[in-house]
Amino acid sequence: QVQLVESGGDSVQAGGSLRLACVASGYTASSYSRDCVAWFRQAPGKEREGVASIYPGGGATYYADSVKGRFTISQDRAKTTVYLQMNSLKPEDTGMYVCAAQSPRCGPFWYPDEFNSWGQGTQVTVSS
Repeated sequence: QVQLVESGGDSVQAGGSLRLACVASGYTASSYSRDCVAWFRQAPGKEREGVASIYPGGGATYYADSVKGRFTISQDRAKTTVYLQMNSLKPEDTGMYVCAAQSPRCGPFWYPDEFNSWGQGTQVTVSS
């Protein structure tokens, strides 16, 4: 039973930075290394979209075009934690950011219905 808990969301002005964390539990070291961990976001009235993903074992990362060069996904395997560093934030980055895992595919494209574990989300609000 995998559990994901996000933190780090806040209200910031455009151009600011935030670092989100997704702490996973219920994995063995080997099963975590074989999994995919991804960040999705959803704004009111919009569809959920994939933001970034990482293979904890191999370290391969993938990003949506809209965040390339501004966001960085990273991990601490010992802590089974995935981070999302968000720089140069824009109002269009506003949304509920949710961590997801246990997908047979990782990227560069994301399909929400293929992820079997989800966190509760952390709110990011960027004001202009």
